Formats: sequence, C-alpha cells, structure tokens
Amino acid sequence: MSETHETAPAAPDDIEDDGQPALKKAITPKLLLLFIVGDILGTGVYSLTGRVAGEVGGAGWVPIIIAFAVAMVSALSYVEMVTKYPQAAGAALYVHKAFGIHFVTFMVTFAVLSSGITSASTSAIFLAENVLKAFSLEESLGDAASPLATTIALVFLALVALINLRGVSESVKANVVLTVIELTGLALVIVVGFLAVGRGQADLSRVVLFETQDEKGMFMAIIGATALAFFSMVGFEDSVNMAEETVDPVKNFPRALITGLSITGVIYVLISILAVAVVPIGRLTESTTPLLEVVKVGAPGIPIDTIFAFISIFAVANTVLINMMMASRLLYGMAKQGVLPGFLKGVLRGRRTPWSGIVFSTVLAAVLVLSVRYVLAEGTIAALGGTTALLLLAVFGMVNISVMVLRRDTVDVPHFRTPTVLPIIGAITSFALISPLAQPSQNYVIAGGLLGIGLILYVITWSYNRAVRARRTRFRHPDELGKD
Repeated sequence: MSETHETAPAAPDDIEDDGQPALKKAITPKLLLLFIVGDILGTGVYSLTGRVAGEVGGAGWVPIIIAFAVAMVSALSYVEMVTKYPQAAGAALYVHKAFGIHFVTFMVTFAVLSSGITSASTSAIFLAENVLKAFSLEESLGDAASPLATTIALVFLALVALINLRGVSESVKANVVLTVIELTGLALVIVVGFLAVGRGQADLSRVVLFETQDEKGMFMAIIGATALAFFSMVGFEDSVNMAEETVDPVKNFPRALITGLSITGVIYVLISILAVAVVPIGRLTESTTPLLEVVKVGAPGIPIDTIFAFISIFAVANTVLINMMMASRLLYGMAKQGVLPGFLKGVLRGRRTPWSGIVFSTVLAAVLVLSVRYVLAEGTIAALGGTTALLLLAVFGMVNISVMVLRRDTVDVPHFRTPTVLPIIGAITSFALISPLAQPSQNYVIAGGLLGIGLILYVITWSYNRAVRARRTRFRHPDELGKD
C-alpha cells in the first residue's frame, strides 16, 4: 500500500474516490460574487415591478423588502448546507440526507426542474415583448402583436435548445459579461430616476400610497405581492452547484452569498421606489415592460428607450439559457439514476450533450408558453413568475427543515452555522407564502400540472423497474444529479 501511495500520479485533492478527476477549483471570491449577482438579477425586476405595484400601489418596496428578508433567511440555510456538504446537487442532496425518502427527493428535484422551466418560459415571453418594443412593432401590429410575441418566444426557446445541443459551456467569465449588461440596464433606470427626481418630475408622495385590487385588505395584498416579488429574489440557490469549483467554499460562500443577495436587494428597493415616483402607477401596471416606461418618462426626447430594450433582451436571454441548461441536465441526471424513463438519458456522441433532456425540457417549456399564453391572455408573465416562486418557496421550506434535521449529523470539516431560529422562521414563512392566501389558483394549476407530469414519468419508471428490471426505483447517488 505504501508503494502505491508513493507512485500515485496525482495529489489526493485532484482525484475523486471513484478515480475520476476532481473539478477544478477556479472560481475566486470575486467571480463567485458576480455569478450570484448575475443569477439573481434578470427577468424578475425587469418584468414584475409593475405587477407588484398593481397589487399594493406605490408602496411596492414593502413586499420587495419582505421578499428579500425571506430569501436571506433561506439563503443562510443554503450557506450552512453548502459549506457542510460542498457538493453540486443542492436541495436534492440536502433533503435526501435529511429524510432518505427517495420519492420525496424526486419531488423536490422535479420541483427545482419545473421552476427552471417556468422561469425560462417567463423570460422567453418577456424577451419577445422587448423585441417588439425594440423595433417599435407593438403599436403598429395591434392585435397581431401578441401572436408574434408568442412565436418569437418559441423561436428563442428553440435557438437556446440548439445552442445547448451544440455543447455550449457557459464559463463564469461569460456570466460576468452578461451580469455587467444586466447591471447597466438597472443602473440606467436608477440614474434616470434620480435625474427625474432632481428635476422635480417625480411624485414621491406615490411611494407611500397603498392601493389594493379587488377590495383586498392591506395585509392580504402585501402577502400576495410578496409571493410575486419573491420571483425577483430567486437565483441564489443555483450558486450551490458551483461549490465543488469554488476556492475554499467554507470561507468564501457565506460572504459572497450574503453580499450578493444584499446588493440585489438594495438595487430592487431603489428601482421599486423610483419607478412609482417617476411613472404613474396605472401606466406602470399596464405596461409589459415597466422599467422601459421609467426610461421613457425620465429621459424624454432621448432615444435611450431603444437601447434599454436591447439591454433588457440581453439581460433575460442569459436567464433562459441558464435555466434550460439546468433543466436538461437534471432530467439527464434523474434518468441516469433510474428514477425517470431511460430515454431521457440520451447523449449526443460527438457533442456529449444530453439531447433527450434538452428536447424534452424545450418541448415542455414551449407547451407551457402556448397553454398559459392563450388560456390567460393577460397576466402571463405574472402567472409564470408566480409559479416559479411557488415551486421554489416549497423547496426552500424543505431545505430549511433539512437544516434542522441535519444538525444531528456531524461532519469533520468546519462549516457555517446559521442561528437555529432562522431555519424555523424560513420554513414557516416559505410555506406561508405558498398558501392559498398568498397564491392565486392559477399558480397551483400550473405547478400541479408540471409536478403531475413528473409523477407520471416516475410511475412509468417505477412500473418498468419492478416488472422488467426487478429492482426498486431509488436515487443511488443523489450528489451526482445533473453531472455529465
């Protein structure tokens, strides 16, 4: 044994237990921070600012702050888990370690997958509407604009699928470029907003104005708006998948995740205040591109709105690509584990990309765009964004519970430990925000339909495994989910 150790070609840190090379730890603290900020920024703040204002009036910053607080509590639970178990499977791994119930692990994993598909669908529709704005087609086309926007969204999903099939591998440096584009758009809104305030063109009295729809009470309106605003805060949970490639994750993850979420929280609050101060609430609520309205009103006579529309397109395009990559690889990982039908683990030989997972997730996203777009007609983005938040809030609730359960599981490495009361608060608030008091029925229908598809696939796999392969349907290695 001693001779074997002396002649080993690589250091232990470079080789995994199964003999495969370990992932390269190339993500520095600064790159990790930019990745987190870029992942959180995007479609939510660009598309839902007006919807949140429509729920509570000018005081849209209140549900933004509450959503930030709920996200921060859950983020601290993720920090404890990722520093305790620095592997790439995220919520699926934590829930599996806590409960060891394979069906529960499956449903949590499929909920994460479904949230990625609903988020990508939301972003694709919003991107299409920005394309119409950028080329000034919305007013000239009239009633024909909506079908064209749907077509553009479907074409973009197909384009993303082709990119994924080709084998795109988004590096963190590419994410930095897209993050800069996203920040540029939001910085533009903030600067224009402050200029409007300085010129006396803003009405700051609207910022404290509460107005509710359908005769809702203030409390119920804030809860509903918070559940919707939460969509703007999601994305930080994706960063746990970078744990194995992060330099000293135990030291760097807590600081990067807390700082990144705080930066985005400040940006969102500033924008929610400036947006309602500059643009009348009614106009902001009715617009499909609310931040573009801020730029138009705050900088009249300057053709900056076209530039901003293009910035918005780039900002949300990255959201679609990242979410569809995640969804396809989760499908591949679950099929490889034997908990989804085997046809979903197909890989292109030359490109080594999970083609069947890419095709299936793209078709699912396209069907979702078509069904929601034509069933709801109005409020499509809010419905898909709300469904994304609903699915992830359920996952966050499970992760918070897992933190408390896994406190009895001691590990040999030092790790971050969140105050015990916070996971309790996180679980309660997460589940409260997915209650019927906070969520419209359409969100349950969409989420239930997606999870129902997952359940059907699971039953098919379970029946096949029992009848043909004579084995149980279970996750063999949850920490390997989504890896090629």
